[in-house]
This record gives sequence, structure tokens and C-alpha cells, in this order.
Amino acid sequence: MLARKDRSRRTKGGLRRRKGATVGHENGITSHPVFRLLLGLLLAGLLIQLGIVLYHDEITQKNTGEDETQNVGVRGMAEKLDAYVAEESEEAASGPPHLFPVLKPLPAHAPIENADKLIRDTMNGEPTIVGIVAILQTFLKSLHGKFKELADQGVEDGFKLRDQVLNAYLDLSKETLLPFDAAYRGKPIFEIREDESIFISIAAYRDHLLGETMRLAFTNAAHPERLFVGAVVQNCFGIDSTCRTGVQVVGKNANGQPITKVSDAPPDKNGVEDFCTDENFKKYCDSGQVRALYVNETESLGPAVARYYASKLWGGESYYMQVDAHLQFAPHWDQLYIDDLKLTSAFPKAILSAYPPGFTSHNALGSTPGARLCTCVFSPSDVEHQIIRINTGANYRGDEERPTQIAFIAAGFFFARAEFLVDVPFDPLLPWAFMGEEIALSMRAWTAGWDIYAPRKNLITHQYRPGRMGLPKFWETVGRTFHRPGPGFNTKLQTVTIHRIKNMVGYAESSREVLEKAGNEIVLADLEYYSMGKERTREEYLEFTKIDVDKRKCGNIQWCNRGELE
Repeated sequence: MLARKDRSRRTKGGLRRRKGATVGHENGITSHPVFRLLLGLLLAGLLIQLGIVLYHDEITQKNTGEDETQNVGVRGMAEKLDAYVAEESEEAASGPPHLFPVLKPLPAHAPIENADKLIRDTMNGEPTIVGIVAILQTFLKSLHGKFKELADQGVEDGFKLRDQVLNAYLDLSKETLLPFDAAYRGKPIFEIREDESIFISIAAYRDHLLGETMRLAFTNAAHPERLFVGAVVQNCFGIDSTCRTGVQVVGKNANGQPITKVSDAPPDKNGVEDFCTDENFKKYCDSGQVRALYVNETESLGPAVARYYASKLWGGESYYMQVDAHLQFAPHWDQLYIDDLKLTSAFPKAILSAYPPGFTSHNALGSTPGARLCTCVFSPSDVEHQIIRINTGANYRGDEERPTQIAFIAAGFFFARAEFLVDVPFDPLLPWAFMGEEIALSMRAWTAGWDIYAPRKNLITHQYRPGRMGLPKFWETVGRTFHRPGPGFNTKLQTVTIHRIKNMVGYAESSREVLEKAGNEIVLADLEYYSMGKERTREEYLEFTKIDVDKRKCGNIQWCNRGELE
């Protein structure tokens, strides 16, 4: 308990007599008849007042049926209130940092009180979740203003505008995000609690299933009181822009080709609001178990940056789980993942990861064998710049006693101890990149000494979203933001930033020498802090996973498909 300050007390006793003063004498004023009369009247008045008070107390006790125990009870309640206030003060000073002050998940875009002080405290080694969100809000507000300024300049040359946008993002990152990361490099932002709590990182882009995903996670958890959600809600809120649908297929033309359209739309449904206003789940929002960062659609820069933001909402929980915003969960999924992770030979430096099966009736959650991520391919798409794409291999048989190692991490689901965030910090300098985050995560984690495993059972399912569903895509938003409809402008931006990943992996055309000559500063900025680990080398990983970067070839990873490594 914090020491409570003693209150100053007045000393007892009457006025002190002056030295040598006369108290009274026989012929003084006290012997005067008038004085005696007045004194008698004063004493009589005091006696009458005392009688009224005693009578009032007697009547009160008769009417209420209470006695002196009431006074004792009142004094006891006051003492308890004092103790509670003192305890709250102590907890606010020494309790879990993410709770004090509580980050309220609603309403969206609510300004944070005392933001400047909270930011200073966080940057000076006294972090709070609210302070971190204030930092991110500051960055996003500046980004919103800068993007609007660039869009309104009417630059016709797309490549010139691209460079201006890239430089603006890098400059603002240098002012805000990179100093924040540097302040906590090599250590967890908060002390990791050993209470089996789970942080769920959810990056949601205009996702109508976010609220339902959160409901199912809490409903089916063995210990919902241990779950903490960090949701990055990238929505069209109707701020500075008209909301639009994705590319919708509305029919076919005479040649059988699809007819598409994009229409105006109302502001997106806020999944966090959907969850927090549900009476069955409101308590989790009130308790601080749901943390939200709201991002205007115009500042949605792809999954890698959104997951960077989400990682900053972690508040000291034991485990870190990254998922998409459109999932279903098996009963007791939380405890089952923890149990599986602890069975791995590499625990605590072990990661569970998989591509979950889709939303189909034949996938019985919790009973079907998990699949291993054992294959990869160099993408043939010009848009994806021959980046490595990972995929599944063989399934478990179903009778394995413990998980076995795999080659890759899926960005849409992984589960690990929270120390992962220290060893493999999320990279803020991968905006507009869509493909490539999975091979980067895999290589960085493995070279930092983490082994990757497939969970033995499918405990979640995922809604896979073909284009015909007509859902919005972030690259469409990027085009509209800069008055260049379609995916083309995002492709121009990604063409630059994807070299950051290709440099990590070892593509010759993305070597440091080539990139320095090209002058794309964002690709190399602080790369040493967001690249390979120090425990194992990039060359060892490529040999381990049978990847030949020069020949653009992924080999057969037999040990992975056969489950040979524990």
C-alpha cells in the first residue's frame, strides 16, 4: 500500500494564560449582579439545548430501531472507504500498466485525456496502453493530414507522387514510430505476467465479421477472463471521403465475362462496438480486456503495418496470438493451444502456426487433424515480384503425442509466448506490402532461435474470401485516397517496399548495394532491427527449408511433411 500522508492535527487545550495574569478577585466583574444574571441565563440555555439533543437521539433510535451499533457501522464503512481509496491509488501506481488509466474501446476516435503527458511518460520508461495509443493516434493524425495534402496537390506523374508518399511516411515514422521502438528495443514494453493470459492481435480491414469473431473467441474459451484483444479497426467512417463497396460482380456480358461495379456505401459496421454493446460481452470491454485502435480507411496501408499497430496494444499477457478478423473457434481453444505449445520440445521458444480450414460444415472444430506448412513457391505474378508464397503440406495422422516442426509461419494465425515480441519485433516500414510478410516472419523468428510447429488439431476455421464476394480491398482504398482509382497506385508503392523483404531473404536484385544505388531510403531504414536474428543464419534457414533463391526454386521438405522433427 502506498503510505498515506498524516493529516496535521490541532493541539488540544484552551488559551494559555499570560504570565502573571489575574484569574479573578473578590471585587472583580465576576461578582457583579448583572454578570451573574447573564451567566445564569447562558447556563440555562445550554441545558435546554442538551435536553433537545438527547430527546432527538432517543426518538431517532426508537423510529429506526438502531442503537450505538449504527454509529460503529458508519465508522466502519468510512474506514473501508478510506482503505479502498488508498488501495485504488496504490493499484493505479503499481498495478498492471494496461489498466491504468483504462483505455476505453468506445467511441471510435475518442481523444485521450492528458495525451501529451502520457506520451512523455511512455517515451521516458513509464509506459501505459493509453500512452501507446496516444502515440499511434498522433502518428495517424499526422499521416491523415499529409496524405490529404499530397492528394490535393494534383501531381500528375504517378511515380513522382509515389516517391512523395513514401518519403512522407518515412519522415513521420522517424518522428514517431521509430523512436518509440528504440525506447524499448531488446526488452518487453511491459513485464510479462505469468498468469496464462492470452493477447489476441486482430487486424481488421472493413470486416463485417469482427464482432462475431470476438464473440466466438470469448464464448468458446475455457478461460475468457484471461483473454485480451487488441483490435486495429480499419474502417470507412465517412471522414473526408465517401464510403465505397468493393468490386462487385453483378452479372455477365454477352461473352460470358463478369460485369462489375463499385457503389457508394454507408459507413462500415464497427465490430468492436457490435461486441461491446452486447450485454453478454460488455463486461470484457468495461474491464479493459478489449483495446482498440481506430484507423481511417484512408490510412489503411496493408496487413503488415496493421499488425505492427496491433502488436503495440499488447499489455504484458503471457501469450501472443495473431489472427484474422473472420474466424470460428472450437470449445476450450485457448487451453488446448497452451497445452499443445507446452508439449513442444522447444518450449518456451516455440511457435504454433497453420492455415486454418475454411468455413465448411464437414470441418468439425477441434477434432480434425491439423495441416503442416511445408511447401512454398516463388510467385509468378509481376505484381508480387517473385516473392516466396507459403502453403500447406501433409496433415497429421491424428495419433501424434506432440506437435512436430514445420518450415513456415502463417500471418493469419500463430500462437507463441510473448517473448516473441522482443526477439521478433514487428516492422513499421512495410506499408502497402501484401505478400511477403509470412516468409519474413518465418525467417526472422527461426534465425532468432524460435522453432515453428503445427498444432495437432484444427481449433479455428477461417472464412476464405474469393473476389466474387465483392468485399473491399485496401489497395482499392489507396487508389481512391490519391485520386487514382484501382490497384495501380498501390502496386507502384509496393514495388518499392517489397524490396525490404526481398533484401532479408537474399534476392540479388535487392542487395544493399543495389538498393543504396537506387536511393530508396525506406527500404533500408533501421533494417538491422527488423531483419534476421542472431541465433542462426539466413543461409542455414534456406538450407533447412530447401529454398534456392537464385534459382527461384522451393524443394521438397521431407522432414516437415513426415513430421520427423520434434
